[in-house]
Amino acid sequence: MPAEFIDRLLVCVDCRDSFVFTAGEQIFFLDKQFKNDPKRCKPCKSKRAGRLAVASGNVVASKSASAGLARHETRTQCSECQIETTVPFRPTQGRPVLCRLCFQARAKAAPTALSTAAAVLATPPPDHAQDSAPQS
Repeated sequence: MPAEFIDRLLVCVDCRDSFVFTAGEQIFFLDKQFKNDPKRCKPCKSKRAGRLAVASGNVVASKSASAGLARHETRTQCSECQIETTVPFRPTQGRPVLCRLCFQARAKAAPTALSTAAAVLATPPPDHAQDSAPQS
């Protein structure tokens, strides 16, 4: 029995305004096996995410959450210069974490694999013709 999805009007628990729960969103919820319909409209959901980020002390995430963007920022210490920095990922144990300046400096200092390969291909092969020529 295939389910048909149609847009539905729901009421936000925060602002009490109605918002549309689209057929596409319903399919997404079904695919993710979410059991409940959304309770908040998108603006209230963004505001709530911003408040939760401020409560957790993650100021960078609160700025992006209030703008409606979901982005995780982690505060950490740069492995090279030891300054406090934020990175857009969760650091993995045993791997260095660099601030923006150290990351850019390392990227400039290290040649890329493509430029290294191009340099190898650009070098002329040894001239074997002279080695095999008869000597007089």
